[in-house]
Amino acid sequence: MNNRYNPVELIIKKRNGGSLKQKELEHIFLAFTEGELPDYQMAAFLMSVYFQGMEMEEIIDLTKIYINSGKRISFPTRFRTVDKHSTGGVGDKISIVLAPIIAACGGMVPMISGRGLGHTGGTLDKLESIPGFQTNLSEQQFKEQVENIGFAIISQSDDLVPVDRKTYALRDVTGTVDSLPLITASIMSKKIVEGADNLVIDLKVGSGAFIKNMKSAEELGSYLIRVGEGLGQKVAIVYSNMNSPLGEYVGNALEIRECVAYLQGKNVRDIDLLTRTLAREMLILSGVSNTVEEAESKIDKVLKDGSALDKFRALISAQHGNPRICDNPDLLLKAKYEFDIITPESGWINEIDNQKIGYSLIDIQAGRRTLDSEIDAAAGAWLPYKIGDFLESNSVVGKVYCNDPEAGQKAVCKIQNSIRISKSKTEKQELILKILNPVK
Repeated sequence: MNNRYNPVELIIKKRNGGSLKQKELEHIFLAFTEGELPDYQMAAFLMSVYFQGMEMEEIIDLTKIYINSGKRISFPTRFRTVDKHSTGGVGDKISIVLAPIIAACGGMVPMISGRGLGHTGGTLDKLESIPGFQTNLSEQQFKEQVENIGFAIISQSDDLVPVDRKTYALRDVTGTVDSLPLITASIMSKKIVEGADNLVIDLKVGSGAFIKNMKSAEELGSYLIRVGEGLGQKVAIVYSNMNSPLGEYVGNALEIRECVAYLQGKNVRDIDLLTRTLAREMLILSGVSNTVEEAESKIDKVLKDGSALDKFRALISAQHGNPRICDNPDLLLKAKYEFDIITPESGWINEIDNQKIGYSLIDIQAGRRTLDSEIDAAAGAWLPYKIGDFLESNSVVGKVYCNDPEAGQKAVCKIQNSIRISKSKTEKQELILKILNPVK
């Protein structure tokens, strides 16, 4: 490591609002990754970034550093690869139905996903609730599967963006996860190294999202698009509402059941609306479809004729899972206990503390506190009601499913307390808040 930079001087420079050159950023991040910079100094630097932010040139430089720290996967340009990234939310299972829809429409989706942490769930944890399903494919297996069936959903290997992996682990325990420049570099580096030439981002806003307000969301969206422009990746943003859980179920095996039901033809309104919106943007951005009408026609067809479900079945088979769950979801794990969530009064749902719901489900092991936490794939909840829905007094508004009855009863109380009822009518909220597609 080049020792001509004093890390303390670089920390002070950023703390005071200065802009760092690429070589200075390289020194900090590579020294940390190689164990030459201690955690306490990196934590101080990350907190300086959190409070002072970064210039766009710094964010692009940092993204390059992340990308160049490990391997990079590439596909032939004729594939017109496209991926989707979600910034995370409660009940967010969209990738699991979206990727097979795009593949069935003729798109190529190389998807490297993550695990749940904090109050949000992870796509990999959900897929691994399918008996036998494996997410740790080799690079060669990943590339071959994308070419053969149109998509793959795998975990990040150790040789992809190692700087980001180590930095994120420290961000998670130092209160710097929601730094917009660091979020940008983390998202964009992973999506570029996986080989996606086009990217649609589901940028979630609200109580169940990391980004709580539209102002911060639009700032992050601007960063993501500009970094994409600087590094040769086309990016579109769909801003979506995360003030209510997405879909009707939260929890790993429960969400897989819901995904299968949707691909079989069940219309879960918010899942359908968000999935179709993201699919349309992906097909247009990648050039698989030339118009909105053409994209919508293709999406309709693959959902109605079963080819999207067939693609999901092919994914499960290719990644060593049991494809029979597509015909018999009862092969998925079920919890021993079921508890009703009852509302004590009538009225309209005025507010849902989605983050509190997410953390309450961690108590029954439906999510994880740390990366090493064990997951109970059967645990979760049925939460079908949204802000603006009317509830009768003493009615069942949800259920908790778990294998620990004491923890389950506590989760019921926490979820009840997260739902606020108003005697005056509350309007339903829009799910799609804004779409930003520079191609249109």
